[in-house]
Amino acid sequence: MFKYEVIVYWSEEDKAYIAEVPELPGCMSDGPTYEKAIKNAQIVISEWIETAEKMNREIPQPKGKLAYA
Repeated sequence: MFKYEVIVYWSEEDKAYIAEVPELPGCMSDGPTYEKAIKNAQIVISEWIETAEKMNREIPQPKGKLAYA
């Protein structure tokens, strides 16, 4: 399991839960349930990292919990 922050919210437009990974640009998934969206997020994080490695792009280190003011 990856340790990137994942933000999950309900999209009325898509009728699905959306899981965004802010530290990996463009990395997001969806699912019919909260749990499925999280599970799908782990898959797309893996794919995002695999693609970045193939393209010799920098892979950000997980920052963990973000601090809010």
